[in-house]
Amino acid sequence: MSSPEIYELVNAPITAHSFHEDQLVVCPNTNDAQIYQYGHSNSKLLHTLKGHDKVITSIDFAPKTNRIVTCSQDRNAYVWTNEGGIWKPGLVLLRINRAATYVRWSPNEEKFAVASGARCIAVCYFEEDNDWWASKHLKKPIRSTVLSIDWHPNSILLASGSADMKARVFSSFIKGLDKKPAPSGWGDKLPFNTLCGEFSSGRGGWVHAVGFSPSGDALAFAGHDSSMNLVYPQADGNHTVITITSNTLPFRSLIWTNEQQLVAAGFDCAPILYETKDGRDWHYAGSLDTGRKRVTQATSVLSRFKTMDSRGETENDTTINTVHQNTINEIRVYAGDRNQVTKFSTCGVDGKVVIWDFEPSQLVADLSSLKI
Repeated sequence: MSSPEIYELVNAPITAHSFHEDQLVVCPNTNDAQIYQYGHSNSKLLHTLKGHDKVITSIDFAPKTNRIVTCSQDRNAYVWTNEGGIWKPGLVLLRINRAATYVRWSPNEEKFAVASGARCIAVCYFEEDNDWWASKHLKKPIRSTVLSIDWHPNSILLASGSADMKARVFSSFIKGLDKKPAPSGWGDKLPFNTLCGEFSSGRGGWVHAVGFSPSGDALAFAGHDSSMNLVYPQADGNHTVITITSNTLPFRSLIWTNEQQLVAAGFDCAPILYETKDGRDWHYAGSLDTGRKRVTQATSVLSRFKTMDSRGETENDTTINTVHQNTINEIRVYAGDRNQVTKFSTCGVDGKVVIWDFEPSQLVADLSSLKI
């Protein structure tokens, strides 16, 4: 695995990021988003998106339509379009009374969804007559803040993870805009706000991250109990849930790199690989940060501290053996398609944006040679 590309654009935590061609939009934990033309020798600030009154919590770039959507703790969202080299905000009627926490465009880029602390998800669509983005709310049975969302490839189904310790799959079908989706394990009759499934690891913990597989035939979600969970839907409603426990710290974000592998990252400051051969026997494969010290899954954090104490060892208080020096807030696909990701990017509390190469065949060989 080649060395990752590291960009240190700002001296502040980066809460969210998104790439498009040679542009990178980030939010350095402020009210403004910044667009950079990135590169090791010529990274430069191109634009600053001003309009929010409080910290921007999430950003997403729509590659086909070249639009950016942002959401913030100020309970607002804006759709930014480039007109003559100037990024102008478009009005979004979210109708929420708590902070917006997460936003993502649908794959067809006709809608976007905004998660919130108002115990609802606003599904937004454009109304040409009024020249604004209207919204419909997914509410029941959400009982707490929605922390993450992800779209199914059909742009109808929407997964969410919440602070009520549940992952859910909803239908966001909007009459007059969406075409009827093909039947799947998630259901065949999908009017708006249909609950297609509700899942939990059974151990408790907020659900920080959710993600559909490239085909949409599986769902992964990560909880604050340090678990990774896989859901395989069945037409009869008896969905299969696989829970993988680990001794890592909890994950904040995850992506599928193909149908057999997914990568998660969070408080452990390094991207972690999970994989399967038959679609059912999922297991922890190891860290993708080749610079970090490897430990076995059987080794607990407590036992590591006990060993350090008995040997009189101390840890360096300023650096750790990972590329990121603090929590990774977000992981995004950088190159490749949903079926075969070749590169992914991460951003973190340390102010870094990192681009990682992902070559599955080489990774299997590298990780099998290490004691992980």
